[in-house]
Amino acid sequence: MPVPSNKTPGLLKLHSLDNVLTATRSLEAGEHLLLEGQSITLTESIPIGYKVSACDIREGEKIFKYGVPIGSARCQISAGTVVHTHNLQSDYLPTYTLDGKNSYLKIHS
Repeated sequence: MPVPSNKTPGLLKLHSLDNVLTATRSLEAGEHLLLEGQSITLTESIPIGYKVSACDIREGEKIFKYGVPIGSARCQISAGTVVHTHNLQSDYLPTYTLDGKNSYLKIHS
């Protein structure tokens, strides 16, 4: 079993229903963190403020932050992986991308 980092925890669970955690510092790939008795090994570097999967999340499964669903998984997301627009689909608003799809609408008066 991996040995947790002796650094500050670095991950914050905002609500008991959440299946994502928030990075409270920049995190390194391969880092082992312990949160609420759960060991999480990061699969990639995570910038401060980004979401990290607290557990494996199935494609189509709701993603919870602040105790409410913020969208659905676009694909399988492994524990310890960054959760962002590449693997999170908003169920409420279009997800904007740089590839020209779902660009912002221009409202004319």
